[in-house]
Amino acid sequence: MRLSDLPKGAPAVVDRVHDAHAVDPIAQRLRDLGFVDGEPVRVVAVGPMGGDPVLIQIGFTRFALRRAEAARISVRTEVAA
Repeated sequence: MRLSDLPKGAPAVVDRVHDAHAVDPIAQRLRDLGFVDGEPVRVVAVGPMGGDPVLIQIGFTRFALRRAEAARISVRTEVAA
């Protein structure tokens, strides 16, 4: 599932960031910000009418991402134990 498709408030874990091409500065920046495999993440809020920006929380930090940037991050939903 893509982070851009994650429902608001649903817990998930980052699976990977997809590179658009070999040297992808946006994908690298997302990784530098903490979007790495195994990090817990959730969607806090979305822009008007489901648009931009998407407010994402990873750890104790919140980021406003464009929906296109959030779509480059694959997540897996957490299953309640």
